[in-house]
Amino acid sequence: MILWRCSTISDLMINEQIRDKEVRLIGEDGEQLGIMASKDAMKLAKEANLDLVKIAPTAKPPVCKIIDYGKYRYEIARKDKEAKKKQKVTEIKEIRLSPNIDENDLITKANNARKFITKGDKVKVALRFRGREMAHTSASKVILDSFYARLEDVAIIEKPAKLEGRSMIMFLSEKR
Repeated sequence: MILWRCSTISDLMINEQIRDKEVRLIGEDGEQLGIMASKDAMKLAKEANLDLVKIAPTAKPPVCKIIDYGKYRYEIARKDKEAKKKQKVTEIKEIRLSPNIDENDLITKANNARKFITKGDKVKVALRFRGREMAHTSASKVILDSFYARLEDVAIIEKPAKLEGRSMIMFLSEKR
């Protein structure tokens, strides 16, 4: 039993690694050269001093292109880097409140939430209940409403307040 090992950097096969009998060939300037034997395709690539790269291995027959492999790899790496730069990772910051929170503490926590939201993060506001506080969950929704009222100018409610276990949770995100 013979195992073929491909020592390529990506999943692409190049030059002698292509073992298919027939391939659909695309020339160096993008024109279709048709279906031909992979040996003939290799010959054309060698004449042009370029590489034969299998770009669509799952197609029937596989699609190969005559290109400079080093340059092609560089272009792909650059595109990936550009795409990564443009991504914005949003974090979820959590603010914990209790049912008997004082007004000044509520203001301080709302100001912290405002900072997070203006930075572009989402805020998870959790109202934690301990012991007998579970008996007064309906009265505690007012705390979350007043918390949101302080942030109405910069935030919207992504998920409304909902009781989950021993805490009432609400998600806020930036106003668009």
